[in-house]
Parts: sequence; structure tokens; C-alpha cells
Amino acid sequence: MTTTPAAEPAHRPVPAGASGVIAFIGLGNMGGPMAANLVRAGYRVQAFDLAEPALAAARDAGVTVATDAGEAARGADVVITMLPAGRHVLSTYSGGLLDAAPAGALFIDCSTIDVADARKAVEAAHAAGKRALDAPVSGGTTGATNGTLTFMVGGADADVDAARPVLEAMGRKIVHCGGSGAGQAAKLCNNMLLGIQMIGVAEAFVLAESLGLSQEALFEVSSTATGQCWALNTNCPVPGPVPTSPANRDYQGGFAVALMAKDLGLATTALDAGGLGSPLGRLAAQVYGDLATTDRAGQDFSTVINVLRERTATATQS
Repeated sequence: MTTTPAAEPAHRPVPAGASGVIAFIGLGNMGGPMAANLVRAGYRVQAFDLAEPALAAARDAGVTVATDAGEAARGADVVITMLPAGRHVLSTYSGGLLDAAPAGALFIDCSTIDVADARKAVEAAHAAGKRALDAPVSGGTTGATNGTLTFMVGGADADVDAARPVLEAMGRKIVHCGGSGAGQAAKLCNNMLLGIQMIGVAEAFVLAESLGLSQEALFEVSSTATGQCWALNTNCPVPGPVPTSPANRDYQGGFAVALMAKDLGLATTALDAGGLGSPLGRLAAQVYGDLATTDRAGQDFSTVINVLRERTATATQS
């Protein structure tokens, strides 16, 4: 585990012997700020995205915009992808990205995808004479903007060491979790736990409301007692106790319901592959999967408390 102060991204040096050129594919809500932090750290970033607004924002941040992914990868020591799903990573790799990058280039996939797809991507990179890591992130858009992300990395020791200066330009903590796919495995396990925790925290607040216990009192007790967790102490699902939580902004920003549903779906796939029960993980996947089909899909995942309130009200009336 490596911890680097987040306040000094502009002063991190480019690795000795490297050209300092990084290709970045995928400039969405996470990728765009990450690419901008690499520019601030002194790297030349060549990037591509299918969305013109994302390219415009990257250009304003000092990123060199390419006409396609292959052009972005030419001459790059490091190629970073931040894409929606495993099929996008695999098709981008096979669609010319691997061929365009120089021999020995280091591919770092920061997308959150299925463990099996992550391993396929690494195998494809190795077959093309490239090095590769899976390195999904935690920390949300705030962490991407502030350079305080946590990277969960899977791959060979030497490749992780080579990637470390680049990752430190975008994050606060780099955790080497094991071999190929281990980073994705850590991300899925963590987010399954987080989804379960948030539902539990939300249910506790709904119960408190029904018992006449104030939100402030419950928070004051649980945030320092055995019920404390990130879902309560940092991302509290009710406005007031934690002023910076999305609940104070009508659940805007933060970690979207749709993304939590995606991650829990990947966790369920892994559970099925391993023949594991995990009733709470599966229930959380169902709850967030249903919520992702509603108009709350873009809200922070703590909005699940509103659904629980609605169900409680319906049960009371029936």
C-alpha cells in the first residue's frame, strides 16, 4: 500500500527514462478529471472519447485530443482506459489500440468490469507484446477531480512499480491486490459491502423515524458506536448530520444508483461463477437493479432511503 499526499499532484516527477506520454481513452465524469491531473503532473496526455463535449473539456485542461484511440496510443509509454463495461475494453483493445501502442507499452485499465473480462484484456495485451494491469478506482468524481482516488491494482510486481508514479498523479492510495484480475475482485467485493451497508443504514434511519427518534440522535450514537461505517459517517443518507453528503443536495452528485447497480450486477455474476449464496449481496443487487430503472438512476445511491420510506408508507396503508 502506498500513500501519497493529494495536495501536490503538480510536483510529482515524470519517471526517469520515460517519454512522459500517456494515452487516455475514455474522458467521462471520471476519466476527464483523471487526465487533467496527469497534465498537471507534467505528462503529455493524448486522449480520445466518442463524446465531443468530453473532448472539448479535455482540450481546455491541456490534453492533446486525438482523432481516434489508435492515434492517441501512438508513441505512448502508458495507455489508460476508463470505459463503461468489459465489452468496451476488449473491443477497444482489439480494435487497434494494442497494435498502435509501442512494444512494451504499459496498459492500465481503470474501468470497473468483470474479473474474467479483466483477465482477457491482460491476456490480449500480453499476446500483443504489451504489459498490462487492471486498476479500478474508488473515490468517485470528487476523488477524480481532487486526485485522491484509491487504485486497486492487479498484475505483476514490476508493472505495478512502473505504474506507480502515474497512478500517484491521480490518486492518494495504490493497493497492489495480487495478480491479474485481483484489482477488479477487490473493487467488486468492496462495492458489494458498500451497497449492503447503505441499505442497512437507510433502514435504520427509517426505523428511527417510525419510533420518534431524531436523525441527529441516531447519527450521534451510531457514528461513534458499533454501527459506524462509511455509508453512515461520510455518505449519510439523510440531510443534516454530514453536511457534505449528497443527501444535502437532493441526492445529486456522488456515486450514482446506476453505477452501484452495475457493480452489484458484476458481483452477482462472480457469485454465480463461484457457486456462492450471499443472500445479502444478491438482495442489494436486486434493490439497486430495480432502483436503476426509475428516475432516481442518476442520483447518489443513498437515495435508496426514499424508496424504503415509500415502501414503509405503502405497507402502513395496506
